[in-house]
Amino acid sequence: MPRAQLPLSLVEVALGATLILGVALGFALATPVPDTQGAQLTAYAEDTATIIQTDPARHNGTTRLGEVVASQRAFDRERANLERRVERILPANVLFNVRTPYGSVGTAVPKRTPTGTATVLTGSGTVRIEVWYA
Repeated sequence: MPRAQLPLSLVEVALGATLILGVALGFALATPVPDTQGAQLTAYAEDTATIIQTDPARHNGTTRLGEVVASQRAFDRERANLERRVERILPANVLFNVRTPYGSVGTAVPKRTPTGTATVLTGSGTVRIEVWYA
């Protein structure tokens, strides 16, 4: 009774293909995805800070940020305008909180949520901008 044999080269090709596929899948499935979300959120926060630092003020001739932190009265007067301006700067899927020495505008920062932060030092105090994805 004759027996069939596989050619040795066919066995080598099958083993080589299995090895290459295994290594490729190992790299594809085991490599962690880099966290770019935090970097993007920080860029949003820093861009927002830069824009409101350079926007002209509505009343006293300085910048929008300088006007907002000038006094409690100025903050109360400009609070709604600052909130609208930051909403226009950021994408629709990004929420924010701008904290000044006289109060905050925006949404409260949720716990355990990745945020991006920018801090601006002014003559009247520190302004902190935090942003996160909705």
